[in-house]
Amino acid sequence: MPGSILGTSVRRVEDADLITGASTYVGNLRLDGLAHVAFVRSPLAHALVTGIDTTEAAAAPGVLAVHTAADLDLPAHHGLAVLNPELPRPPLATDRVRFVGEAVALVVAETRAAAVDATELVEVDYEPLPAVTDPEAALAEGAELQFPGYGSNLAAGLRGPEDDPLAGADVVVRARMENQRVAAVPLEGNAIVADPRGGEAAGGYALTVHVSTQMPHGFQKQLCGVLGLDPDTVRVIAPHVGGGFGAKAGVLAEHTATVGAARALGCPLAWVETRSENLLSMPHGRGQVGYYELGLTREGRMTGLRARVIGDAGAYAGFGGALPLHMTYLMASGVYDVPAVRYDAASALTNTTPMGAFRGAGRPEAAAHLERLVDLAATELGMDPVELRRRNFLAPQAFPHTTPTGAVYDVGDYDLPLREALRIVGLDELRAEQARRREAGDPVRLGIGISVYVEVTAGGGGGEYGSVTVHADGSATVSAGTSAHGQGHATSFSMLVADRLGIPLERIDYVQSDTARVPRGAGTGGSRSLQLGGTAVSEAAHELFERARTIAATLLEASAQDVEITEDGTFGVAGVPAGPRVTWTEVHRQAAETGEQLHVGLDSQQSGATYPFGAHVSVVEVDTDTGRVTPRRHVAVDDCGRILNPLLVEGQQHGGMAQGIAQALYEQVRYDDEGQPITSSLAAYTIPTAADLFALEAATTETPTPLNSLGAKGIGESATIGSTPAVQNAVVDALADLGVRHIDLPCTPERVWRAVTAARAGAPEDAWREPPAVFDDLPVRGGASADDDVAAI
Repeated sequence: MPGSILGTSVRRVEDADLITGASTYVGNLRLDGLAHVAFVRSPLAHALVTGIDTTEAAAAPGVLAVHTAADLDLPAHHGLAVLNPELPRPPLATDRVRFVGEAVALVVAETRAAAVDATELVEVDYEPLPAVTDPEAALAEGAELQFPGYGSNLAAGLRGPEDDPLAGADVVVRARMENQRVAAVPLEGNAIVADPRGGEAAGGYALTVHVSTQMPHGFQKQLCGVLGLDPDTVRVIAPHVGGGFGAKAGVLAEHTATVGAARALGCPLAWVETRSENLLSMPHGRGQVGYYELGLTREGRMTGLRARVIGDAGAYAGFGGALPLHMTYLMASGVYDVPAVRYDAASALTNTTPMGAFRGAGRPEAAAHLERLVDLAATELGMDPVELRRRNFLAPQAFPHTTPTGAVYDVGDYDLPLREALRIVGLDELRAEQARRREAGDPVRLGIGISVYVEVTAGGGGGEYGSVTVHADGSATVSAGTSAHGQGHATSFSMLVADRLGIPLERIDYVQSDTARVPRGAGTGGSRSLQLGGTAVSEAAHELFERARTIAATLLEASAQDVEITEDGTFGVAGVPAGPRVTWTEVHRQAAETGEQLHVGLDSQQSGATYPFGAHVSVVEVDTDTGRVTPRRHVAVDDCGRILNPLLVEGQQHGGMAQGIAQALYEQVRYDDEGQPITSSLAAYTIPTAADLFALEAATTETPTPLNSLGAKGIGESATIGSTPAVQNAVVDALADLGVRHIDLPCTPERVWRAVTAARAGAPEDAWREPPAVFDDLPVRGGASADDDVAAI
């Protein structure tokens, strides 16, 4: 048997196409007869639509059609998940617009430029209405209603049992914290080409849709459900996808409108989102306001947690508004042994871009709120924040462990990555330098922030499809129902096949993201791909090997149990190094003669979610004169179970850290009081460039899960979850001796400067205020299990 490649840093096999431009994105497709779609979008956040005149636009050069909602008559529908079934979104606005950027009409033209030009000729009459963009203000009495017929801006809400989890606590620390709205900003925005021509050239499919999505099979199912189509007549293909981060999940309004227009015209149509459209209309993420209270003994033992969280659903009850009610709730107690939790959540309708998922989807918010609260508690108790965490960690022998919110943690040793992170960063030396700067009166302070987190991946468990086929020439094809958009699935899944079958990586093709070639799949989200899709591929490869070794045994005149893959990738007899060999080509020929196929396709099954964990330490400098924060070091130690390819894991860690650090310091989608977006371009919405970042330090520990044969858990979201609170805690730590107790995200120079100024004036800003009254009237959380909650997202 050749030496295993699993656990080694194999370079990505998909990168050559990406680097050389041989890859294909939706925007690269060139079909005969392809026309282009551009949307007329609302310039107002809230208004009645009293008239639309398309006459001049329809007569413009190159224009093939102009459609309004009345022309296409498409049903209103929800996104990936349904927050409130009473509040669907029409693909094109009907009587009212509810956020700036909402599609009101679409123009179809021979060229993209002609379509864009003609949108300027569509005359829309609006009757402006007051807008509400703040979720707390939206839930206040007398707020302007987004849906007057619905009668409330409360899209959904739940409250916990009446028991007081803070009763008996010696100390209670409280904070109102914001986890700001952010934009996904993938390199490739939304894009779709819908071809309704069908026929033999289309393989018998009536409709073929090329779309930049994370979940092709889910897209097919949802689109067919919305339009009443037979899934057997619809093919969905996701070619190369330039990033998703959760925002490319489900069928969006623009997707439905483009498909509807293509079917009406009978020709293929393309819509490729511009960057400005992307920032306006692609679902945003995060967007929570949390009122958290933590009870402790004088000795630092946690006794109870109370949380009241408001989520921003945006317009039309975007499904991201469900995350506070489910994922953030599920992970509320984090890595700690908290005996009692009461958690209330309300989701608010606002006149802003609908909310969706963004890397971590509810888990980063839970970790950020809790880890900030733990640092506040350490300050209140006069205790080292590392020691306070260690006193409250769930013990390794406590697993599997069911939390008060119903999460069933599979396995964990939360001090393991913390010890490693502190060792790498050199905490004692940093504290000494911090003290020297403070004693010297240095205006540039040093801050050290710590966070320890646990998250949920492959929520609800379930399964995924995977297959392996060996061909007559000895090459192989592997496929899976997950859908990569940069993570390296072609490399990792091919490694599993190469390791088991002895076929070189360069002779293995990977097929994904095409409903005609992969029979089923749940796609990619929630860091599920390796543990579910990879397990399916691994088990398929093992089953195929057993089938092949039986055939090879016949050719070798040996017992099947004695047949193995040799160093050169052929079949031989164990213990007979100079004995005869059988190639995969010979095995395939023999299988064909007996009517057997060297193909195995199966579905993996996992009994529940897995729970990766880790620890991050951030080191920052804060200029107390200007408020500028400069990150100096960031150490991430993440535990995703058994590691298949360290290079891929490190890449996920680096990307996650970049996004998490950016949320802590730079990124925030903002609106003015009239609902106009202030951050509608990358000139105003700040994402870090390579020049803004620094050498990120990524390490891992390995605590395999017992829930799948690979021992793997997710890694795609981990570093994002751990990094944001570490940076935020570091900023506050740098200023703690001045009396600063809390700074909300993002820790911009202005916010930092204001906090320093207030503290120096002897009036540091209070991190707490009383929660709004909306929580008093929420329905009590019912009997649904945590797995039901997770599966809903």
